[in-house]
Amino acid sequence: MIDPGAVAAIFLAAGRSSRFGADDKLLAPLGDMPLALHAARTVIELAPARLVAICPDRDGALAELLAEQGFEIWPNPHPGRGLSESLRLGIGAVRAGPERAALLCLADMPFVRLPHLRALLAAFDPETAPVVASSREGVPMPPAMLARSTFAALEGMSGDQGGRMLLTAAKLVPAPSDELADIDRRTDLPPG
Repeated sequence: MIDPGAVAAIFLAAGRSSRFGADDKLLAPLGDMPLALHAARTVIELAPARLVAICPDRDGALAELLAEQGFEIWPNPHPGRGLSESLRLGIGAVRAGPERAALLCLADMPFVRLPHLRALLAAFDPETAPVVASSREGVPMPPAMLARSTFAALEGMSGDQGGRMLLTAAKLVPAPSDELADIDRRTDLPPG
């Protein structure tokens, strides 16, 4: 198991949310707080060495909200280039640091809980399991742990697949499908 103090968390929050509509889905209310804060607070509770958020800009409402929670804000001015652009920026932000690995989390996955993040860290080993991914019914997906040795490959990816190719060889940590659900459309939000 890797200690959270040796991990940089990369929180991807710069997607275009085109399927959600005109409003920023990450600021949409879910219970008593904006959707993005659910995932952000779980990551914060893990207590990684660094909290890095990739946002559409440096000073918008979402960036301000995450900065108040202690995240370093790194803007992605080109969200149309796909998820890999945000991932590339996140890896670039943490690459120069001393952390041994990165925990990749998506801001639109508000139901992931702390025990699952800890299970990812427990399964990680930089030599024998350099990539550890969450698994819903055998399908690898974020959140995921990525060893420093994978950073160069991640920085070279393009398109909307992000690190999906890298995750195909990941050690998998299963979680209930409802915990790994993401919010893409308004109808994905639970009623209430």
